[in-house]
Amino acid sequence: MPNMMSGGGVIVIQSSTFISAMTTIASVIPTHQVANWLLGHVDSILDTIGLSHDPTIQEIIYVAIITVLALALGWLVRAAILYTTRKIVNRYHTDAAKQLLDQHVLATCSNIVPPLVVMALIPFAFDGDSLLSKVFMKVLIIWTIIVVSLSVAAVLRYCWARFDHRNNTKNLPLQGILNVSIGLVWIIATIIAVSVLVDKSPAVLLTGLGAFAAALMLIFKDSILGFVAGIQLSQNDMLRVGDWIVVPSTIANGIVVDVSLTAVKVQNWDNTIVTLPPYTLVSTSFQNWRGMTDAGWRLISRNFYFDTDSIKALSDEMIDSVSDLPGIKEFVAKVKADGIKYDPGVACVNGTLATNLGLFRAYMCYYLLHHPLVATDQQILVNLTAPSPEGMPLQIYCYTTTAWTAYEAVQSEIFEHIALMCPRFGLRASSADYCEVNMQHPAQLQQSQQVAPAAPKA
Repeated sequence: MPNMMSGGGVIVIQSSTFISAMTTIASVIPTHQVANWLLGHVDSILDTIGLSHDPTIQEIIYVAIITVLALALGWLVRAAILYTTRKIVNRYHTDAAKQLLDQHVLATCSNIVPPLVVMALIPFAFDGDSLLSKVFMKVLIIWTIIVVSLSVAAVLRYCWARFDHRNNTKNLPLQGILNVSIGLVWIIATIIAVSVLVDKSPAVLLTGLGAFAAALMLIFKDSILGFVAGIQLSQNDMLRVGDWIVVPSTIANGIVVDVSLTAVKVQNWDNTIVTLPPYTLVSTSFQNWRGMTDAGWRLISRNFYFDTDSIKALSDEMIDSVSDLPGIKEFVAKVKADGIKYDPGVACVNGTLATNLGLFRAYMCYYLLHHPLVATDQQILVNLTAPSPEGMPLQIYCYTTTAWTAYEAVQSEIFEHIALMCPRFGLRASSADYCEVNMQHPAQLQQSQQVAPAAPKA
C-alpha cells in the first residue's frame, strides 16, 4: 500500500501517509465498527460454504462487498440530492438550481461518494503489504482521480454557463478558455494517475515531458492556435456569437452560432454549416455586419441605368407636365429665385433645371426624404456615377431598416418607383433598346447577325 516518503529529494507516494489519512477518516467515521461487522459476516459466509479462512479469499469477498455497498450508497446520495434540488426548483424557480439539474452537475459530483466510502473501509481488508492490496489501492486512487476530474469539469461548465448567461452580455467567444481549463484539469489528472501507476513523483514525469515538447506542440497545434486566436478575437471584440460575418476566402456567409477552441461554426443563409479554424479569422480579413445591426440602419447603394439618348434639356413644357408631383413646384421656385445652392447636409434635395435627369434627381431626393422607412438622419444621395456601356447610372444611396425582408421590400419599392416615374420626365431605362432588339423575330436576328461572305480571291 502506498505511503509518502522522501528519497533523493524527490517526493514519492507510498503507504504510510495514506494509512495515516485513512486513520484520520476512521477517527471521524466509525468505519472500524462497520468493517469488523462486515468481516464477521465474511467469515460466516466462508464457514457456511465450507471454505477455509483463506486471507486472500477473505480480502476478495470483503472488497466486493464494500464496493457494492459504496455504489449503493452513492446511488442513494445522488437520488437524495436530485430529489432535494428538484423540490427547490419547483418551489423557488431559481435559474441556478435549474441549470444544476440541466447540466447534471450534482449527479456528476455525487460520483465521488463511492470511492470515498471504499477508501474509508478498505484499510481493514488487508493485513499487510500484499500485491493484491497494492494493485487495488492504485485502482482505487485512479478511480478517485477520474471522478474528481469529472466533477471539477462539470463545475467549470456550470460556472461558465452562469457567466455566459448573466455577464457575457456582448456574447464574446470565450468558450475556448473553458476548453483550455478543462483540458488542463485532465492533463493534471493524467500526470497524477501515471505517477501513481509507476510510483514516481509528478515532478519526475514533468521533467520527462520536456523531451516530448516538440511532439506535443505538433499534436496540439490547432488547439494552441485556436486558443491564441480566441483570445485575440475576444480582446479586440472582433467576433461574437450571433454576428453576421462574411469570409471572402471561404463560402462562409451567415450567422456565427458557436466559437470553440478549435472551430468557429457559421450558419449560412441556406442553413448549411461552415466550420472554420479560429486562426483563419485572425490571419485573414473578414467582414462583420455587427456595426450595421448596432446602428439600426442598413445601406442601400444601387444604380439604375438610363438610356443616354433620353436625357434632354429641360423645357417649360416638361416642368409644367410634372409640376403636380410632390416637391417639384417648391424646388423649381427656389432654384429660379436663388439659383443653384448645394446643401452640404446629409439629407437634402439636390438637382438641376438643366436636364430632365437633373429635375428627376431632385424629385427622387424629395421622395426618399419623405419615405417612412428611409433614415433622414443618415446620408441620402441621388447622384450620377461614371457612364458605362449599360447607360447613364443613377445611384440611390440611403439607409433603411436592418430587417432583411423589410430591407429588400423597401429597396424594391424605391426602384419600382423609379421605373414607374422616369417616363413622366421623358427618361427611358437603358434596357429598352436591348429589349427591342431581343424582341425581334428569330429570323430577323439571324439575318442581322449573319456575316457577309469573304470576297473571292483573284
